Amino acid sequence: MLPVIMAGGSGSRLWPLSRSHYPKQFLPLLGEQTMLQQTVERIAGCGNPLIICGEEHRFIVAEQLRSAQQSHQGIILEPEGKNTAPAIALAAIEATRQDPEAILLVLAADHSIQQPKAFIEAAKKGEALAKEGKLVTFGIIPDQPHTGYGYIRSGAEVTEVTGAFTVSEFVEKPNRETAERYLDSGEYYWNSGIFMFKAQRYLDELAEYRPDILERCQSSMANTCKDSDFIRPDADTFKECPEDSIDYAVMEKTREAVVLPIDCGWSDVGSWSALWEISEKDASGNSCKGDTLTVDTHNCYIHSDSKLIASVGVENLIIIESDDAIMVADQSKVQQVKDVVQSLKKDQRSEAEYHRKVYRPWGYYDSVDQGARFQVKRIVVKPGAQLSLQMHHHRAEHWIVVKGTAEVTKGEDTYLVTENESTYIPLGVKHRLKNPGAIPLEIIEVQSGSYLGEDDIQRFDDTYGRS
Repeated sequence: MLPVIMAGGSGSRLWPLSRSHYPKQFLPLLGEQTMLQQTVERIAGCGNPLIICGEEHRFIVAEQLRSAQQSHQGIILEPEGKNTAPAIALAAIEATRQDPEAILLVLAADHSIQQPKAFIEAAKKGEALAKEGKLVTFGIIPDQPHTGYGYIRSGAEVTEVTGAFTVSEFVEKPNRETAERYLDSGEYYWNSGIFMFKAQRYLDELAEYRPDILERCQSSMANTCKDSDFIRPDADTFKECPEDSIDYAVMEKTREAVVLPIDCGWSDVGSWSALWEISEKDASGNSCKGDTLTVDTHNCYIHSDSKLIASVGVENLIIIESDDAIMVADQSKVQQVKDVVQSLKKDQRSEAEYHRKVYRPWGYYDSVDQGARFQVKRIVVKPGAQLSLQMHHHRAEHWIVVKGTAEVTKGEDTYLVTENESTYIPLGVKHRLKNPGAIPLEIIEVQSGSYLGEDDIQRFDDTYGRS
Protein backbone atom coordinates (compact mmCIF):
# COMPACT_ATOMS: atom_id res chain seq x y z
CA MET A 1 0.00 0.00 0.00
CA LEU A 2 1.00 3.62 -0.46
CA PRO A 3 0.36 5.85 2.58
CA VAL A 4 -0.82 9.35 1.66
CA ILE A 5 -0.39 11.86 4.48
CA MET A 6 -2.40 15.07 4.26
CA ALA A 7 -0.38 17.76 6.05
CA GLY A 8 -2.52 20.81 5.28
CA GLY A 9 -4.78 22.79 7.57
CA SER A 10 -4.29 25.65 10.02
CA GLY A 11 -5.26 24.10 13.37
CA SER A 12 -6.81 27.33 14.69
CA ARG A 13 -8.45 25.60 17.66
CA LEU A 14 -5.00 25.03 19.18
CA TRP A 15 -4.01 28.71 19.11
CA PRO A 16 -1.68 30.22 20.34
CA LEU A 17 0.72 27.30 19.76
CA SER A 18 -0.79 26.41 16.39
CA ARG A 19 -0.94 29.19 13.79
CA SER A 20 -1.63 29.19 10.07
CA HIS A 21 2.05 29.52 9.11
CA TYR A 22 3.12 26.86 11.65
CA PRO A 23 0.06 24.70 12.46
CA LYS A 24 -0.34 21.81 14.89
CA GLN A 25 0.88 19.04 12.57
CA PHE A 26 4.37 20.54 12.85
CA LEU A 27 4.34 20.83 16.65
CA PRO A 28 5.61 18.28 19.24
CA LEU A 29 2.35 18.17 21.20
CA LEU A 30 2.57 14.52 22.30
CA GLY A 31 6.25 13.78 22.79
CA GLU A 32 9.58 14.75 21.31
CA GLN A 33 8.52 14.22 17.70
CA THR A 34 6.11 16.49 15.85
CA MET A 35 2.70 15.10 14.89
CA LEU A 36 3.82 14.78 11.26
CA GLN A 37 6.90 12.82 12.31
CA GLN A 38 4.81 10.58 14.56
CA THR A 39 2.39 9.88 11.70
CA VAL A 40 5.22 8.89 9.35
CA GLU A 41 6.76 6.72 12.07
CA ARG A 42 3.43 5.04 12.75
CA ILE A 43 2.99 3.78 9.18
CA ALA A 44 6.67 2.97 8.56
CA GLY A 45 5.86 -0.71 7.97
CA CYS A 46 3.33 0.16 5.25
CA GLY A 47 5.80 1.81 2.88
CA ASN A 48 7.26 5.23 2.18
CA PRO A 49 4.50 7.85 2.16
CA LEU A 50 3.45 10.50 -0.32
CA ILE A 51 2.94 13.83 1.49
CA ILE A 52 0.45 16.55 0.53
CA CYS A 53 0.87 20.05 1.92
CA GLY A 54 0.42 23.69 1.02
CA GLU A 55 3.07 25.68 -0.82
CA GLU A 56 3.73 27.82 2.27
CA HIS A 57 4.60 24.76 4.42
CA ARG A 58 6.87 22.94 1.96
CA PHE A 59 10.17 23.70 3.67
CA ILE A 60 8.82 22.85 7.12
CA VAL A 61 7.67 19.44 5.87
CA ALA A 62 10.93 18.74 4.07
CA GLU A 63 13.06 19.79 7.05
CA GLN A 64 11.05 17.76 9.57
CA LEU A 65 11.30 14.63 7.44
CA ARG A 66 15.01 15.22 6.88
CA SER A 67 15.79 15.83 10.55
CA ALA A 68 13.94 12.65 11.55
CA GLN A 69 15.65 10.70 8.72
CA GLN A 70 12.26 9.64 7.38
CA SER A 71 12.00 8.49 3.75
CA HIS A 72 9.12 9.44 1.47
CA GLN A 73 8.06 9.29 -2.18
CA GLY A 74 7.60 12.99 -2.72
CA ILE A 75 5.83 16.08 -1.42
CA ILE A 76 2.87 17.27 -3.51
CA LEU A 77 2.37 21.01 -3.14
CA GLU A 78 -1.22 22.23 -3.30
CA PRO A 79 -1.19 25.68 -4.92
CA GLU A 80 -4.33 26.48 -2.91
CA GLY A 81 -6.37 24.64 -0.27
CA LYS A 82 -9.39 23.01 -1.93
CA ASN A 83 -10.40 20.51 0.80
CA THR A 84 -9.73 16.77 0.79
CA ALA A 85 -11.36 15.51 -2.42
CA PRO A 86 -9.03 17.41 -4.81
CA ALA A 87 -5.98 16.84 -2.58
CA ILE A 88 -6.51 13.07 -2.61
CA ALA A 89 -7.14 13.20 -6.37
CA LEU A 90 -3.70 14.75 -6.88
CA ALA A 91 -2.15 11.94 -4.84
CA ALA A 92 -4.14 9.27 -6.67
CA ILE A 93 -3.05 10.58 -10.07
CA GLU A 94 0.59 10.62 -8.98
CA ALA A 95 0.25 7.12 -7.48
CA THR A 96 -1.20 5.61 -10.68
CA ARG A 97 1.79 6.94 -12.60
CA GLN A 98 4.03 4.84 -10.37
CA ASP A 99 1.72 1.81 -10.10
CA PRO A 100 -1.68 1.44 -11.86
CA GLU A 101 -2.78 -0.95 -9.09
CA ALA A 102 -1.65 1.26 -6.20
CA ILE A 103 -3.71 1.08 -3.00
CA LEU A 104 -3.81 4.29 -1.00
CA LEU A 105 -3.97 4.56 2.78
CA VAL A 106 -5.09 8.16 3.30
CA LEU A 107 -4.62 9.74 6.70
CA ALA A 108 -4.10 13.13 8.33
CA ALA A 109 -0.78 14.31 9.72
CA ASP A 110 -2.32 15.81 12.86
CA HIS A 111 -4.13 12.85 14.45
CA SER A 112 -3.04 10.81 17.47
CA ILE A 113 -3.18 7.01 17.51
CA GLN A 114 -2.08 5.57 20.84
CA GLN A 115 -2.26 1.93 19.76
CA PRO A 116 -0.39 1.85 16.43
CA LYS A 117 -0.27 -1.97 16.24
CA ALA A 118 -4.06 -2.16 16.32
CA PHE A 119 -4.18 0.48 13.58
CA ILE A 120 -1.75 -1.40 11.33
CA GLU A 121 -3.74 -4.61 11.79
CA ALA A 122 -6.89 -2.74 10.72
CA ALA A 123 -5.03 -1.28 7.74
CA LYS A 124 -4.16 -4.80 6.56
CA LYS A 125 -7.84 -5.73 6.76
CA GLY A 126 -8.68 -2.61 4.83
CA GLU A 127 -6.15 -3.52 2.15
CA ALA A 128 -7.98 -6.78 1.51
CA LEU A 129 -11.24 -4.87 1.04
CA ALA A 130 -9.59 -2.30 -1.21
CA LYS A 131 -8.28 -5.08 -3.46
CA GLU A 132 -11.91 -6.11 -3.97
CA GLY A 133 -12.75 -2.62 -5.20
CA LYS A 134 -14.22 -1.28 -1.96
CA LEU A 135 -13.75 2.25 -0.70
CA VAL A 136 -12.93 1.78 2.96
CA THR A 137 -13.43 4.29 5.73
CA PHE A 138 -12.18 3.51 9.23
CA GLY A 139 -14.79 4.09 11.91
CA ILE A 140 -13.64 4.63 15.49
CA ILE A 141 -15.57 2.59 18.07
CA PRO A 142 -16.97 5.33 20.35
CA ASP A 143 -16.46 5.26 24.10
CA GLN A 144 -18.53 8.38 24.86
CA PRO A 145 -21.32 10.42 23.22
CA HIS A 146 -18.91 12.86 21.61
CA THR A 147 -20.48 15.89 19.93
CA GLY A 148 -17.31 17.09 18.21
CA TYR A 149 -17.10 14.27 15.63
CA GLY A 150 -19.15 13.27 12.63
CA TYR A 151 -20.53 9.70 12.71
CA ILE A 152 -20.86 6.79 10.29
CA ARG A 153 -23.84 4.46 10.55
CA SER A 154 -23.08 0.86 9.66
CA GLY A 155 -25.29 -1.34 7.54
CA ALA A 156 -25.05 -5.03 6.67
CA GLU A 157 -21.85 -6.98 7.35
CA VAL A 158 -19.78 -7.59 4.24
CA THR A 159 -18.60 -11.05 3.26
CA GLU A 160 -15.03 -10.21 2.22
CA VAL A 161 -13.67 -9.36 5.68
CA THR A 162 -15.10 -10.23 9.09
CA GLY A 163 -16.12 -7.22 11.12
CA ALA A 164 -16.60 -4.80 8.22
CA PHE A 165 -19.94 -3.29 7.22
CA THR A 166 -21.53 -1.43 4.36
CA VAL A 167 -21.99 2.29 5.03
CA SER A 168 -25.62 3.12 5.70
CA GLU A 169 -25.08 6.86 6.06
CA PHE A 170 -22.71 9.64 7.13
CA VAL A 171 -24.12 12.03 9.71
CA GLU A 172 -22.94 15.46 10.86
CA LYS A 173 -21.79 16.31 14.38
CA PRO A 174 -24.81 15.58 16.63
CA ASN A 175 -26.11 17.27 19.77
CA ARG A 176 -25.65 15.51 23.10
CA GLU A 177 -29.00 13.70 23.09
CA THR A 178 -28.49 12.40 19.56
CA ALA A 179 -24.91 11.31 20.32
CA GLU A 180 -26.15 9.32 23.32
CA ARG A 181 -28.68 7.59 21.09
CA TYR A 182 -25.95 6.77 18.58
CA LEU A 183 -23.78 5.29 21.32
CA ASP A 184 -26.61 3.16 22.74
CA SER A 185 -27.54 1.75 19.33
CA GLY A 186 -24.10 0.26 18.64
CA GLU A 187 -24.56 1.05 14.93
CA TYR A 188 -22.55 4.28 14.79
CA TYR A 189 -18.83 5.01 14.68
CA TRP A 190 -16.81 8.20 14.79
CA ASN A 191 -15.71 9.37 11.36
CA SER A 192 -11.89 9.28 11.56
CA GLY A 193 -11.19 10.76 8.13
CA ILE A 194 -8.93 7.78 7.36
CA PHE A 195 -9.54 5.96 4.07
CA MET A 196 -8.21 3.14 1.93
CA PHE A 197 -8.93 2.31 -1.71
CA LYS A 198 -7.31 1.66 -5.04
CA ALA A 199 -6.07 4.94 -6.45
CA GLN A 200 -7.70 4.26 -9.82
CA ARG A 201 -10.98 3.25 -8.16
CA TYR A 202 -11.13 6.59 -6.37
CA LEU A 203 -10.51 8.42 -9.63
CA ASP A 204 -13.25 6.38 -11.31
CA GLU A 205 -15.72 7.28 -8.57
CA LEU A 206 -14.72 10.93 -8.82
CA ALA A 207 -15.31 10.75 -12.58
CA GLU A 208 -18.88 9.57 -11.92
CA TYR A 209 -19.84 11.94 -9.11
CA ARG A 210 -17.55 14.98 -9.44
CA PRO A 211 -16.07 15.01 -12.96
CA ASP A 212 -15.44 18.76 -12.64
CA ILE A 213 -12.97 18.12 -9.79
CA LEU A 214 -11.29 15.25 -11.61
CA GLU A 215 -10.86 17.22 -14.84
CA ARG A 216 -9.13 20.11 -13.09
CA CYS A 217 -6.89 17.81 -11.07
CA GLN A 218 -5.87 15.81 -14.14
CA SER A 219 -5.12 18.98 -16.10
CA SER A 220 -3.12 20.36 -13.20
CA MET A 221 -1.09 17.14 -12.80
CA ALA A 222 -0.50 16.94 -16.54
CA ASN A 223 1.67 20.03 -16.19
CA THR A 224 3.62 19.25 -13.04
CA CYS A 225 7.17 20.31 -12.49
CA LYS A 226 9.48 18.62 -10.02
CA ASP A 227 11.89 20.52 -7.85
CA SER A 228 13.99 18.29 -5.58
CA ASP A 229 11.42 16.43 -3.41
CA PHE A 230 8.57 18.73 -4.43
CA ILE A 231 5.88 17.86 -6.99
CA ARG A 232 4.21 21.06 -8.21
CA PRO A 233 0.84 20.80 -10.00
CA ASP A 234 0.01 23.65 -12.37
CA ALA A 235 -1.18 26.44 -10.10
CA ASP A 236 -3.44 28.34 -12.51
CA THR A 237 -5.39 25.21 -13.44
CA PHE A 238 -5.72 23.93 -9.88
CA LYS A 239 -6.99 27.24 -8.54
CA GLU A 240 -10.05 26.80 -10.77
CA CYS A 241 -10.84 23.44 -9.15
CA PRO A 242 -14.03 23.36 -7.03
CA GLU A 243 -13.69 22.77 -3.29
CA ASP A 244 -15.20 19.66 -1.69
CA SER A 245 -14.46 17.03 0.93
CA ILE A 246 -14.01 13.37 0.07
CA ASP A 247 -17.05 12.58 2.23
CA TYR A 248 -19.42 14.78 0.21
CA ALA A 249 -17.79 14.27 -3.18
CA VAL A 250 -17.45 10.48 -3.14
CA MET A 251 -18.00 8.53 0.08
CA GLU A 252 -21.63 9.58 0.62
CA LYS A 253 -22.52 8.81 -3.01
CA THR A 254 -20.61 5.65 -3.90
CA ARG A 255 -22.27 2.25 -3.73
CA GLU A 256 -19.02 0.59 -2.63
CA ALA A 257 -18.34 2.36 0.69
CA VAL A 258 -17.40 0.07 3.56
CA VAL A 259 -16.76 1.00 7.20
CA LEU A 260 -14.16 -0.94 9.17
CA PRO A 261 -14.57 -0.36 12.94
CA ILE A 262 -11.32 -0.01 14.90
CA ASP A 263 -10.32 0.66 18.49
CA CYS A 264 -6.82 2.13 18.39
CA GLY A 265 -6.81 5.08 20.80
CA TRP A 266 -7.59 7.58 18.04
CA SER A 267 -8.06 11.32 18.51
CA ASP A 268 -8.11 14.14 15.99
CA VAL A 269 -6.58 16.42 18.67
CA GLY A 270 -9.09 18.99 17.50
CA SER A 271 -9.12 21.11 20.66
CA TRP A 272 -7.19 21.80 23.84
CA SER A 273 -9.60 19.64 25.83
CA ALA A 274 -9.02 16.75 23.40
CA LEU A 275 -5.26 17.15 23.94
CA TRP A 276 -5.78 17.17 27.72
CA GLU A 277 -7.81 13.95 27.47
CA ILE A 278 -5.01 11.97 25.82
CA SER A 279 -2.09 13.51 27.73
CA GLU A 280 -0.43 12.08 30.82
CA LYS A 281 -1.80 13.62 34.03
CA ASP A 282 -0.74 13.93 37.66
CA ALA A 283 -2.78 12.80 40.67
CA SER A 284 -4.88 15.98 40.45
CA GLY A 285 -5.74 15.41 36.81
CA ASN A 286 -3.40 18.12 35.54
CA SER A 287 -1.27 17.82 32.41
CA CYS A 288 1.62 20.28 32.63
CA LYS A 289 4.41 21.12 30.19
CA GLY A 290 7.26 23.54 30.73
CA ASP A 291 7.90 25.67 33.82
CA THR A 292 4.71 25.29 35.88
CA LEU A 293 3.71 25.34 39.55
CA THR A 294 0.27 24.17 40.67
CA VAL A 295 -1.41 24.69 44.05
CA ASP A 296 -4.93 23.38 44.65
CA THR A 297 -5.29 22.99 40.87
CA HIS A 298 -7.36 20.22 39.28
CA ASN A 299 -8.09 18.90 35.77
CA CYS A 300 -6.13 21.59 33.94
CA TYR A 301 -3.91 21.60 30.87
CA ILE A 302 -1.03 24.03 31.40
CA HIS A 303 1.68 24.69 28.81
CA SER A 304 4.55 27.10 29.23
CA ASP A 305 7.05 27.90 26.48
CA SER A 306 9.28 30.18 28.52
CA LYS A 307 7.73 31.83 31.59
CA LEU A 308 6.75 30.29 34.93
CA ILE A 309 3.01 29.66 35.13
CA ALA A 310 1.70 29.40 38.70
CA SER A 311 -1.93 28.36 39.20
CA VAL A 312 -3.80 28.53 42.51
CA GLY A 313 -7.27 27.26 43.35
CA VAL A 314 -8.52 26.70 39.80
CA GLU A 315 -9.95 23.76 37.91
CA ASN A 316 -10.97 22.72 34.40
CA LEU A 317 -8.84 25.40 32.74
CA ILE A 318 -6.61 25.52 29.68
CA ILE A 319 -3.62 27.85 30.24
CA ILE A 320 -1.21 28.31 27.33
CA GLU A 321 1.83 30.61 27.24
CA SER A 322 3.72 31.12 23.98
CA ASP A 323 6.48 33.57 23.09
CA ASP A 324 4.00 36.36 22.30
CA ALA A 325 0.60 35.40 23.71
CA ILE A 326 -1.20 33.92 26.73
CA MET A 327 -4.53 32.14 26.39
CA VAL A 328 -6.81 31.07 29.27
CA ALA A 329 -10.00 29.14 28.57
CA ASP A 330 -12.55 27.04 30.37
CA GLN A 331 -12.37 23.40 29.27
CA SER A 332 -16.03 23.50 28.23
CA LYS A 333 -15.49 26.54 25.99
CA VAL A 334 -12.37 25.54 24.05
CA GLN A 335 -14.21 25.33 20.73
CA GLN A 336 -14.50 29.12 20.90
CA VAL A 337 -10.72 29.54 20.61
CA LYS A 338 -11.25 29.74 16.84
CA ASP A 339 -13.30 32.89 17.49
CA VAL A 340 -10.22 34.47 19.05
CA VAL A 341 -8.28 33.71 15.86
CA GLN A 342 -11.02 35.23 13.73
CA SER A 343 -10.93 38.40 15.84
CA LEU A 344 -7.16 38.63 15.45
CA LYS A 345 -7.47 38.22 11.68
CA LYS A 346 -10.17 40.89 11.55
CA ASP A 347 -7.85 43.27 13.40
CA GLN A 348 -4.98 42.25 11.06
CA ARG A 349 -2.81 41.17 13.97
CA SER A 350 0.20 39.03 13.15
CA GLU A 351 -0.47 36.70 16.12
CA ALA A 352 -3.19 35.01 14.06
CA GLU A 353 -0.69 33.67 11.53
CA TYR A 354 2.89 33.95 12.77
CA HIS A 355 4.82 33.08 15.90
CA ARG A 356 7.49 35.44 17.13
CA LYS A 357 9.96 32.85 15.83
CA VAL A 358 9.42 32.35 12.10
CA TYR A 359 11.02 29.41 10.28
CA ARG A 360 12.51 29.79 6.83
CA PRO A 361 14.24 27.21 4.57
CA TRP A 362 17.62 28.71 5.53
CA GLY A 363 16.94 28.73 9.30
CA TYR A 364 14.75 31.09 11.34
CA TYR A 365 14.41 34.56 12.80
CA ASP A 366 13.07 35.66 16.18
CA SER A 367 11.56 39.15 16.51
CA VAL A 368 13.12 40.36 19.76
CA ASP A 369 11.82 43.95 19.91
CA GLN A 370 10.13 46.56 17.75
CA GLY A 371 8.96 50.16 17.79
CA ALA A 372 7.47 52.70 15.42
CA ARG A 373 10.54 52.91 13.15
CA PHE A 374 12.79 50.04 14.27
CA GLN A 375 12.76 46.27 14.68
CA VAL A 376 15.34 43.94 16.23
CA LYS A 377 15.65 40.31 15.11
CA ARG A 378 17.86 37.39 16.05
CA ILE A 379 18.65 35.53 12.83
CA VAL A 380 20.02 31.98 12.70
CA VAL A 381 21.30 30.60 9.38
CA LYS A 382 22.05 26.89 8.95
CA PRO A 383 25.55 25.84 7.79
CA GLY A 384 25.85 26.20 4.02
CA ALA A 385 22.52 28.03 3.72
CA GLN A 386 21.93 31.52 2.37
CA LEU A 387 19.16 34.07 2.15
CA SER A 388 17.95 35.39 -1.18
CA LEU A 389 19.71 38.19 -3.03
CA GLN A 390 17.29 40.97 -2.15
CA MET A 391 16.60 44.65 -1.69
CA HIS A 392 14.31 46.71 0.57
CA HIS A 393 12.63 49.94 -0.45
CA HIS A 394 11.77 51.27 3.00
CA ARG A 395 14.38 50.05 5.48
CA ALA A 396 18.08 49.84 6.17
CA GLU A 397 19.68 47.00 8.16
CA HIS A 398 22.58 46.74 10.57
CA TRP A 399 23.97 43.21 11.15
CA ILE A 400 26.07 42.21 14.17
CA VAL A 401 27.58 38.70 14.13
CA VAL A 402 27.41 37.02 17.55
CA LYS A 403 28.28 33.45 16.51
CA GLY A 404 29.95 31.96 13.44
CA THR A 405 31.07 33.67 10.25
CA ALA A 406 28.89 35.53 7.77
CA GLU A 407 29.55 35.93 4.06
CA VAL A 408 27.94 39.25 3.11
CA THR A 409 27.13 40.45 -0.38
CA LYS A 410 26.47 44.21 -0.52
CA GLY A 411 26.13 45.72 -3.95
CA GLU A 412 29.15 44.57 -5.97
CA ASP A 413 31.19 43.59 -2.88
CA THR A 414 31.39 40.23 -1.08
CA TYR A 415 33.25 39.94 2.23
CA LEU A 416 33.38 38.02 5.54
CA VAL A 417 32.11 39.31 8.87
CA THR A 418 33.16 37.38 11.99
CA GLU A 419 32.08 37.36 15.64
CA ASN A 420 31.83 40.79 17.31
CA GLU A 421 32.00 42.51 13.92
CA SER A 422 29.18 44.31 12.14
CA THR A 423 28.14 45.66 8.76
CA TYR A 424 25.55 48.13 7.49
CA ILE A 425 23.14 47.59 4.57
CA PRO A 426 21.74 50.90 3.30
CA LEU A 427 18.18 51.22 2.00
CA GLY A 428 17.85 50.27 -1.68
CA VAL A 429 21.10 48.24 -1.91
CA LYS A 430 21.08 44.63 -3.14
CA HIS A 431 22.38 42.28 -0.43
CA ARG A 432 22.65 38.68 0.63
CA LEU A 433 23.60 36.83 3.83
CA LYS A 434 25.29 33.40 3.67
CA ASN A 435 26.72 30.99 6.23
CA PRO A 436 29.90 29.49 4.71
CA GLY A 437 30.87 27.76 7.97
CA ALA A 438 30.21 24.43 9.67
CA ILE A 439 28.26 25.82 12.66
CA PRO A 440 25.03 27.85 12.74
CA LEU A 441 25.47 31.54 12.05
CA GLU A 442 23.75 33.86 14.54
CA ILE A 443 23.37 37.58 13.94
CA ILE A 444 21.44 40.44 15.51
CA GLU A 445 19.67 42.49 12.86
CA VAL A 446 18.52 46.03 13.60
CA GLN A 447 16.08 47.33 10.99
CA SER A 448 15.22 51.02 10.73
CA GLY A 449 12.91 52.80 8.35
CA SER A 450 9.43 54.06 7.61
CA TYR A 451 7.95 50.60 6.89
CA LEU A 452 9.20 47.31 8.35
CA GLY A 453 6.71 44.76 6.96
CA GLU A 454 7.91 41.38 5.68
CA ASP A 455 6.45 42.20 2.25
CA ASP A 456 9.03 44.96 1.71
CA ILE A 457 11.33 42.62 -0.14
CA GLN A 458 12.36 42.40 -3.79
CA ARG A 459 14.14 39.14 -4.60
CA PHE A 460 16.59 38.91 -7.48
CA ASP A 461 17.88 35.37 -6.88
CA ASP A 462 16.75 32.67 -4.47
CA THR A 463 18.11 29.19 -3.84
CA TYR A 464 14.69 27.97 -2.70
CA GLY A 465 12.59 29.11 -5.65
CA ARG A 466 10.65 31.82 -3.79
CA SER A 467 9.29 34.70 -5.86
